[in-house]
Amino acid sequence: MKNLTLVQKASLLLALAVCIIAPTIGYIKIGWPPVIIVGGAAVIGFFFWYFTYLKTPTDPKLILPTFILTVAGLQIHMVEEYFTGFGPAMSRIFNIPWTEHSFLMVFMMVGPIIYTLTTLGLYFRVPIAGFVAWFIFIGPGMAEFTHFIFPIIEPHIQPENIQNVTASINGIEVANMPNYYYKTTGKFYFSGMWTAVLPMIPGIYAIYSLTKAHRLTQKNK
Repeated sequence: MKNLTLVQKASLLLALAVCIIAPTIGYIKIGWPPVIIVGGAAVIGFFFWYFTYLKTPTDPKLILPTFILTVAGLQIHMVEEYFTGFGPAMSRIFNIPWTEHSFLMVFMMVGPIIYTLTTLGLYFRVPIAGFVAWFIFIGPGMAEFTHFIFPIIEPHIQPENIQNVTASINGIEVANMPNYYYKTTGKFYFSGMWTAVLPMIPGIYAIYSLTKAHRLTQKNK
């Protein structure tokens, strides 16, 4: 941590805490899928952020438009997920207690608050804001491709039953769990699949453009 300012050191410690605490809470509350998806995006995003943004924050003119477009695409994507029961559908596949209430609270209520504050932080080049941005670029920016894998995964709960089911998982009642298993429905679809590309396009472009800009900056030093 040599040559880092006090703010940069605090941001580094906070980012490390997020990489550890967020997946841990996800595992305790829901199960291992959040550890892989959230934890994986946080760790990968951390390394990109550490080497491209922490010491030299990216020009807001470059990072802000792609971040806003990625978040806007993500919000539209989550509307589809809400109407098609993404949380309960994941619960049915992996036998995890992900209720519609927890999905709404985390992704459609708390999430937008974080995105708004991050936008302000990117404008003023606050180091930790860059970490959140990279987390979003890696998570919704790339991990949304998993929507095209979920239809072929056999659910743990009544895979041959095409109807929505309600069941108690780890002592928590999860209502109206839809079944999107391709072999049962005959349709290749999973909750949120049609709009999954909306955050992916600007997210992947952000990864490409920001790493390219960083390389050029280092080359010109």
